Amino acid sequence: MIESATSVNYLRQTAIEQLTTADVDAPSITAEVILAHALNITRARLLARLDASLEPDQLAQFQIDLKRLSDGEPLAYVVGHREFYDLDLLTDRRALIPRPETECLVERAIKLLASHPAPLIADIGTGCGAIAVTLAKHLPRARVIVSDLSVDAVELARSNACRHHVENQIEFRIGDLLAPVNELLDLLVANLPYIDDKDWPFLARTIRGHEPRMAFLGGPDGLNLMRQFLVAAPRCVRAGSVILLEIGAYQGDDVTAIVQQSFPHAKISIEPDYAGLDRLAVIEVM
Repeated sequence: MIESATSVNYLRQTAIEQLTTADVDAPSITAEVILAHALNITRARLLARLDASLEPDQLAQFQIDLKRLSDGEPLAYVVGHREFYDLDLLTDRRALIPRPETECLVERAIKLLASHPAPLIADIGTGCGAIAVTLAKHLPRARVIVSDLSVDAVELARSNACRHHVENQIEFRIGDLLAPVNELLDLLVANLPYIDDKDWPFLARTIRGHEPRMAFLGGPDGLNLMRQFLVAAPRCVRAGSVILLEIGAYQGDDVTAIVQQSFPHAKISIEPDYAGLDRLAVIEVM
């Protein structure tokens, strides 16, 4: 029996072949995700309906998505959302796509503040709001200030806050690093750009061609924004406050040295991500 050219199974196989040729990561899963997106169902439900057929409008959407992926666009931008921690977040070109490594920061923050009656948090360089929205969702008594230099990114963060019904816990501000923050915080978090400028040509084409360059590059050693942030940070924290910074995989020693200049009496530790690489600087202010 000849398989229909509009059947899910046939389209899945042809998409896998095309995505493999285009050197797209995880071609099987990616093919299934865009088929599920075209059908507006979950991937799990798709796999139970491999004999189903796409309607003309669904087929057109699938073909558009497949071309975008083959041209190097990230899957999260093609389908418009990405799972982060335990939330589904809207994603588009206005901000960096949230990465699993950043979940280490979120997990640490939730543990730190689980018993705090009403913590005040600031998330600097919020991007799509992944950190802020997740913390607000898991810490319902928290108030979260978010800031970003990009007006577009802050609007995306606001959309994610509304999507998860935490917009009343979050205050959105526009500005450079800590400039919009005047409060004394219980927790200060940031996932700032930390890629060395000279490494840009070696990043994946999905990053170089589509994600905002300013969300990645941190100067000649990747730490320019980290230095500026840490110079300003002392006025926003007090004894007992904690600062959590996502850092590059081999930046632990350099970040520790920079932190010590602004916080000579703080307790500083570098914690690994799930791959065992430097990922989180924990600064306990004394």
